[in-house]
Amino acid sequence: MYSIFDDFKNAWNKPNNGLAQLIIINIAVFVVLGILAVFSSIFGVDQVFHFAYKQFTIPAAIGEFIMRPWTIVTYSFAHSFRNLWHIIMNMLVLYWFGRVFVDFFGSQKLINLYILGAIAGGVTYLAVYNLVPYYQDRIGMFDGMVGASAAVFAISVATATYFPDYKFFLLFIGPVKIKYLVGAYIFFSFLGSVGANAGGNIAHLGGALMGFIYAKQLAKGREMGVWVFRVMEFVKSFFVRKPKIKVSHKKTSRKTTKTSSRSTASSASTVSQEEIDRILDKIAEKGYDSLTKEEKEKLFNASNK
Repeated sequence: MYSIFDDFKNAWNKPNNGLAQLIIINIAVFVVLGILAVFSSIFGVDQVFHFAYKQFTIPAAIGEFIMRPWTIVTYSFAHSFRNLWHIIMNMLVLYWFGRVFVDFFGSQKLINLYILGAIAGGVTYLAVYNLVPYYQDRIGMFDGMVGASAAVFAISVATATYFPDYKFFLLFIGPVKIKYLVGAYIFFSFLGSVGANAGGNIAHLGGALMGFIYAKQLAKGREMGVWVFRVMEFVKSFFVRKPKIKVSHKKTSRKTTKTSSRSTASSASTVSQEEIDRILDKIAEKGYDSLTKEEKEKLFNASNK
């Protein structure tokens, strides 16, 4: 029987689908923690939920953060249960700006920037709360921070920096250039940096700065998030087995060798549609510069047919 899990699985497995994968992870974490919260309350074991939630909450105190350093990334995949708009708005903005970003830079760069933005937001949050007296006095007033906002701000600002005049059509307003939308987001976060959600708004500003720097470096041909991709590939290597390639040797006559070399040459000049699709998928995910010399030649030859 076809289920909702099959829908998510199909969405996850689509090629060049980093945007959908990020949204699915955020929703999955929210759902799992929400279910755990309900059952923990019903059975009187709230400490189970609090322990799990702590693994996704970045603390303000540097001493406590050292005990849970992974929260510099995991906090960006969890959201508050007190306000459903927290996750809804983050996912909507991620979707809107993420689609534009992916169309131009590919899926992998989106994931790279998401992680970079989360780390930048977390570092800014920790630095301010542990170095600025005004915030140091307020560390004990809250448990920590969760939310994808810093990562989303990084993607939004990077998109607006690269394509400032790109327009979104807003309900009741009409077309608005994204540079004005992002400018308003940043200004409101600045105002909120001394409000009830000061920590979150400070993280927004850190993520925004990372998005700006990332876009400027990308314009110069430098990809700051290459290490994110390499770490992901390293982790995947523990779960995905590489196929073993068997090599066999076979004696052939000179006549056969000549014939096979001719057929090989002719087949090399003929590139299948499947191969072209694979190359195009690679461009969409990692950019044109990721292609090998042979792949670029195949694409060029196919375009000249």
